[in-house]
This record gives sequence, C-alpha cells and structure tokens, in this order.
Amino acid sequence: MSTATRTPVIAITGATGHVGGAVATRLHDAGLAARLIVRDATRAPAWADDVAVTSYGDRQAAPVALTGVDVLFMVSAAESADRLEQHRAFIDSAAQAGVRHVIYTSFVGAGPDSVFTFGRTHGATEAHLAASGMTATILRDSFYLDFLPELAVDGVISGPAGPTGGGVGAVARADVVRSASAVLNDLAAGSGAHDGAIYTMTGPEALSLTDVARILTELGSPTTYREESIEQAYASRAHYGAPAWEVDGWVSTYTAIASGQLAAVTDDVLRLTGREPLSLAELLSGARA
Repeated sequence: MSTATRTPVIAITGATGHVGGAVATRLHDAGLAARLIVRDATRAPAWADDVAVTSYGDRQAAPVALTGVDVLFMVSAAESADRLEQHRAFIDSAAQAGVRHVIYTSFVGAGPDSVFTFGRTHGATEAHLAASGMTATILRDSFYLDFLPELAVDGVISGPAGPTGGGVGAVARADVVRSASAVLNDLAAGSGAHDGAIYTMTGPEALSLTDVARILTELGSPTTYREESIEQAYASRAHYGAPAWEVDGWVSTYTAIASGQLAAVTDDVLRLTGREPLSLAELLSGARA
C-alpha cells in the first residue's frame, strides 16, 4: 500500500516528559496510534503498544527505532553541553530511516543572535533540519508560563530582566500540546498545510517579571521582583557550582526578557487549536482547565 493511501506512521519523542507525554496521551485518547520513542521502556505508559528505545545521540539504535516512521514529533533534548550534537545526530538518524516530516519544538527567536543562549542551539538545530532533506514544521515556543512561578525563591524573583521593560509572551505547556496535536492530526489526515511552516507559540500577553510577581501575589503567593545587574546575577548563582554553559543559560533567561526579543505575542495557538491561549492567571487558577 502506498504512503498516499495509508495513515502515516507517527513517532513521538520525549514520550515520558511533560510535552511529549501529553501529546502521546492526547493522540491515544483520540484513537490515533503513535510509536513512543523513549530511553527507558519501563517508563512508557501502560497503554502503549508500540515503544522503541533509543537516545538522541545513539546513531545505531535511533535509525532502527525510527524505521517505518513517516512523521516525527521531535521534542528538544534536555539542556546539556552536547545538546546540539544530540539533535544533529537524531536528525541524521531520522533522515537515514526515511522519515518524511519532522515537527520540532524550538524557541522563539531561535538563531545565532538569540540573547537566550539556548536559543542559539535551537537555531543551529533548525538549520540542520532544513539541510536534512526532510520536510519540517517548527513550533517556536516562548518560555513556558508553567515555568515562571519557579523563578521565585522564597517569594522573590531576582534577575536582570528589567523591572517593566522587555517582557515575555510566555505560553502554557497545555497550549503547545494542543497545537502540536492539531498539527499531527492534520498530517495524519494527509494535509500538507504545515509543510515548511514556522509557528511562534505564545500566550495572550507579554509579561514583565514585575507583572508575574503581581499575578502570583494576587493569586495568594506573595511575590516581588528584585532587579539585579548581570554581575550580581552571576554572583548570586555561583554557589550552585553549575557549569558555565548552564549559568549562562540561567542568566540569559532574564537578559533575553530585558532585550525585548521574547515580547512577541501571536495568534498561532488560536489558529492551530481554535481557542485562545491561556493567560498566567487562568493557568494558575485553573480558570479554563
């Protein structure tokens, strides 16, 4: 049977994580089969009947795990010193296995000039994917709304983000999941509408960290924002003993917000899902669960 008349085989990476796992569950609940790509088969959901084990950087196991796959949902790997090498290896493996289309979770403003240092890795990954010969759909996620409350330590968010300037159009993980699932459903139905598309996944507003602190306070978690210089930010995080690349990522989380590079607000979530994206207050209060 030709690929033109059969349902494409979908594979989902990160299937035990927040985004990949939720996408896998959503597709399963909708009756759409997918192969779950995991590093540890014992952590796969009990309902999964097509599970393949590999890591991104395993150039022997990955092509085997992806054999027969038409559409790949590739969640970006955990932040690490060799993240780009892992991504490039997995993209090569996908091309080798004959994957036709990759959906990749990237970052807003990905590219060599990204103030957020990990955004540069995403840009290089996008470039490698573009050169692979496979068709791609890019979901450029802003910072997750779910992550913003975690910036507070003992009720204080500290960093060089600018008290009111810049801002971040942060997006709820749930909206990324819904958007990715919508794209996968379209591809499973044979649609080519997302071929080569780049979507910028944002919430409904650009928030300063002062805004975030205010919203957390209004919802019952007293929080303030304290501005730091870049030098103070590095000094206040030195006690963690983290490697330089990781600390650079932490500090540039704030400087990227201050720069305005993350202030974009789009209607891409609405276009893909048919519903407005969640705000921080709605997410934390469960207003539109």
